[in-house]
Amino acid sequence: MDKKILAFALSGLCFTTLAFAEGEEEMKPFSMEAGMGFNITTGNTETTSLNGSIVANHELEDWSNDYNISALYKEETVENADGEKEDRISAEKYFASAQANYKLTNPDHRLFGFASYEQDKQSSYDYQATLASGWNQKLWETETSKFEYSLGPGYAWSKTQDGEQQNGMIVRASAAFQWFVSETSKFTQTASTEVGRDNTKSLSESALTASINGSLSMKLGIKLSHNTHVESGKDKLDTETSVALVYNFF
Repeated sequence: MDKKILAFALSGLCFTTLAFAEGEEEMKPFSMEAGMGFNITTGNTETTSLNGSIVANHELEDWSNDYNISALYKEETVENADGEKEDRISAEKYFASAQANYKLTNPDHRLFGFASYEQDKQSSYDYQATLASGWNQKLWETETSKFEYSLGPGYAWSKTQDGEQQNGMIVRASAAFQWFVSETSKFTQTASTEVGRDNTKSLSESALTASINGSLSMKLGIKLSHNTHVESGKDKLDTETSVALVYNFF
C-alpha cells in the first residue's frame, strides 16, 4: 500500500477513537466533527480511494472561529501502452481553511479574517491560496436552523500546472446554512466565490448527515468546484460525491 494511503488511513483511525457527549442544551465552546470514507476494489478493476474531513468551530466571548480540512486520494491500476499494469494516481486533492470572526457590540455582527490553501494535482492549478477580510453577519440562529454570510476584499495567489502565476486582488463572498431536519439528522449548505481579474473560483458543498447512534453518523455530501480560467482540455467544473462515517466530539 502507498505510504500516503497508509498515513491517511492511520489518521482516520485516530479520529475514530474520539466521541462526543450529547444532551447539553448550552452551546459548547468547541465542537468538531471528523469523517472518513474509503472504497477498495480488486479483480478486473483495481482502485483505492480515500476521503477525509475535519470541521470545527470555536466559540469564545469575543471570537467565533471556523476551521475546515479535507483530503481526497484515489489510485487505480491501468494498462500502459505496452500492455503492462501500472499504478496511477487519478485524484489527489488537499484543502484547508480558517476563518476568525471578531464579535462587535452586537455579537451577530462581526469582522472576519479568512485564509485558505488548496492543492489539486489533477486540476489546472498546482495550488490556490487566499487571504481575505471584511464583514460577517449571522442573520439568524434558532433551535432548528441558522444562516450567516461574509463579504470583503482579499488577495489570491495561484499557479497553474504549466507554471503561470495568477496573483491579484479579489472580492470574496460566502454563506453557510444549517438546518436540523430532525433530532437525528441535519442538512448543511456552504457556498463561496472569489472574483478576481484572472479567475473566479467558486465552491459549494451540500451535505445530509443522519445519526446512527450517539457518536456515529453517516454523511452524504456533494461538492462542486468551478474555475473560470482553466487549461485547454480541462473541465471548468469538478464534482465530488462522497459517503462517509462521521464522529462528532468535543
